[in-house]
Amino acid sequence: MSTAELTFEEIHQTVSSGGRISRDDARWLWQNASDAELRTLAMQVRGRFHQPDACTYMIMRIINYTNVCVAQCDYCAFYRLPGQEGGYVMEQAEVFRKLDELLALGGDLAAFNGGFNPHLPLSYYCDLFRSIRERFGDAVEFYALTIAEFMYLADHAKLDYQTAAEQFKEAGVRWITGGGSEILTEDFRKRHSKFKYTVAQYFEAQDAIVAAGLKTTATMVIGFDESLEERLEHLERTRDFQDETHGLASFLCWTYKPYFTQIGGIEIGTGEYLRHLALSRIYLDNVHHIRTSVLTQNERALEGLAYGADDFDLPIEDEVTQKAGATISLNFDRILDVARQLGFTPQYRHVARS
Repeated sequence: MSTAELTFEEIHQTVSSGGRISRDDARWLWQNASDAELRTLAMQVRGRFHQPDACTYMIMRIINYTNVCVAQCDYCAFYRLPGQEGGYVMEQAEVFRKLDELLALGGDLAAFNGGFNPHLPLSYYCDLFRSIRERFGDAVEFYALTIAEFMYLADHAKLDYQTAAEQFKEAGVRWITGGGSEILTEDFRKRHSKFKYTVAQYFEAQDAIVAAGLKTTATMVIGFDESLEERLEHLERTRDFQDETHGLASFLCWTYKPYFTQIGGIEIGTGEYLRHLALSRIYLDNVHHIRTSVLTQNERALEGLAYGADDFDLPIEDEVTQKAGATISLNFDRILDVARQLGFTPQYRHVARS
């Protein structure tokens, strides 16, 4: 059947019967389905995993341990080149202070995100993560690096991905997240992050992470100059990887913040974000958690719970995104009340127990 001949009723029947939509179906939905129709399908797929009014959240902090990076992505307002004024590397004492503050605010999850710093050896990371595990035990869980950083460190240390993953595991690491993916097409990476790794290398590294017994996630950023076909390719690659490995605990999509970046641009609206979130929930029928981004959409992100998302985090810091225009509120009660007003009952989710 050609895309032109598809109808919402036919796709609805596929989803209602527990079936899987195709890339042609996804394209048709984006181009033709109303918001209400997308919500209907997304909530049906959501219902395979979660109760209709249930949602979970975490309080977390992204610790940007260094801003020195040689990747030179044109959408980043955070990095400094080696030797450039304003570059820094965080000492362990500062990391511990930030973790203590996180605990004091009721959170228990940290994520490390910095860059491709050629002056930091693998031992810096292993010592840091081992010290965190020894000092905090299970009181704090942490996402150790993004896959992109992991790849750079492995190559810099002249280690294959499997060996590098095992060394991190020995240092107390349990998670390496799917960050650094942005849009997983080769054309996108050539346009915007030519010094980053290829899509094939990205999934090779993530496969090694899963094989080593570490946990990982999927991420996506929209709102650059990517086409619909590039978005669909990203979703298809993610679904295929999950079919093969069953290693993805969640999928988080957020929006590009264009302020103070090299390429600039205009930020997409929340309406487009919510439609994409719904399409992601429908398409990624093998991923348990679909997460909506409070960091980039603020309180409006909670509307994503009605577009198929079931989980979100309340961030207390992320310099990378804040440098590009994101704003953060620590009024967690007000944000959680938005979820309740939308008919959902938020429950705290401890990553260490997930």
